[in-house]
Order: sequence, then structure tokens, then C-alpha cells
Amino acid sequence: VQLMESGGGSVQAGGSLRLSCVSSGYTVCMAWFRQVPGKEREGVAHFDREGGAGYEDSVKGRFTISKDNAANTLYLQMDSLKPEDTAMYYCAADGIYCSLLNVSNHFHFGYWGQGTQVTVSS
Repeated sequence: VQLMESGGGSVQAGGSLRLSCVSSGYTVCMAWFRQVPGKEREGVAHFDREGGAGYEDSVKGRFTISKDNAANTLYLQMDSLKPEDTAMYYCAADGIYCSLLNVSNHFHFGYWGQGTQVTVSS
């Protein structure tokens, strides 16, 4: 399975971006992680093939994860962006249900995209 992200960019605080991740194959649990230099990669949101979603506390109410199963595409709508959201954002996937993974732990995901940079200026 190959994952390809797109949609990153530079915006001012309060702005919005929509990230996309196209998968080349069948996946069950998909997620977005982010990483800044010198820090651990952290989970942002996850989405199960059956429709269950979850969010990291700092993005709840601002980010929305969704998936088009027919198009094998995962999305992350990011609204009310803050400078602290600046990071490289990665799409991740695995072949088992999110409930069976520690979705906050990047080691639990077997497939990764190359990342897309999001920069939010104040």
C-alpha cells in the first residue's frame, strides 16, 4: 500500500486547509500524524473503515477527518488553524481496525506517506 498526501501550505492563524491522502490499496484504519523537528510524531486524528473517528484533544472542534471509501482517499479539514499546528503532517494506515491499535502510537501503523508541510503564521 502506498499513501500520497497533498494539500499542505502556508496560511495565517484562523485560516483553513484541507489535506488529502490517496491510498493505492485496501486499508482499514487510517490516521493523520504530525511532527515538528526534535519532537515525537503525534497522532492528530484517526478514521476507521466502518466510520468511527477520534481526535487528539488540541484539535477537537477544529479539525474534521473523513474518508471516501470509493476513492480510497482520507481527508483532514483543518479550520481555525493556530501557529502551534505548524508541522509536517503524515498520513498513516494499517490493515486492522483502529480499536485494535494504539492510534496515538506511530509504531502501530504499517504504511506511511511522505508528508506534507503545514505552516501557520501569527
